Amino acid sequence: MCDDFTAEADFGQAGLSRRAFAALGASAALAGCAGPIAAEGGAAVTEKMVSITTADGVCDAFLVHPGEGAHPGIVMWPDIAGLREAKKIMARSLAAQGFAVLVVNQYYRAGPAPVMKSFAEYSTPEGQARIAPMRAALTPDAITRDARAFVAFLDSHDAVDRKRGIGSNGYCMGGPFTVRTAAAVPGRVRAAASLHGAGLVTEEADSPHRLLARTHAACLFAIARNDDAKQPTQKDDLRKAAESAGRAAQVEVYAADHGWCVPDSPAYDPQEADRAWQHMLALFGRL
Repeated sequence: MCDDFTAEADFGQAGLSRRAFAALGASAALAGCAGPIAAEGGAAVTEKMVSITTADGVCDAFLVHPGEGAHPGIVMWPDIAGLREAKKIMARSLAAQGFAVLVVNQYYRAGPAPVMKSFAEYSTPEGQARIAPMRAALTPDAITRDARAFVAFLDSHDAVDRKRGIGSNGYCMGGPFTVRTAAAVPGRVRAAASLHGAGLVTEEADSPHRLLARTHAACLFAIARNDDAKQPTQKDDLRKAAESAGRAAQVEVYAADHGWCVPDSPAYDPQEADRAWQHMLALFGRL
């Protein structure tokens, strides 16, 4: 999945923007704080680590939501480096816009997060070898089982408005998991956002694009330009599948490379990340 779509990067040369470094630094300073945190550009948020019982064990996850009221729930699937501080930063920002965000540790079967502290760790042969068996355990059936447990957890939480739909967003390998989440609980999941997702269109019978008809979700498929170059028919297949299923879908190739939305990725592009962010907020705003 991810390896086939992620361009090679020199982490010794590629660095974060000043904006990304500032965000990471500020978040690290807040990581040990309890209670509401004032998030820039939105409401104060409350956060904590939680444990979720699934069919396969107990998953640790990061839950963040506005300090007051009930809000639409969001299941966030991290990229291949897993739940780490960069993903918590992104979740805080989304929560500040009025959502209850659950960032899951997709590798919980192997151990608690963080499996990696940053995306850079995955760039090493050792990092890739360590992740390989964890990733192999994330079969379509496993993701479907997990998705049901995560949605049920959100629906049991006081911070989640059960009268509103639930959304899901995912990055890189997490992109197709958003579609599987929508197909796993079609009565609740009404929006799925894939940001530089990998493996959305395959030859498998249960390829994510073939699952759209099983969902009741509107979708955002934000595709990296280098992923599009490797699989130029993917965007057309996604549009055709959405149209055939009668599902609203925004499919767009962005002027950025795979990983552009994630602040600790060497491909991070603030301008295009902001554009994808606004499109995602518009999608989730209809929940």
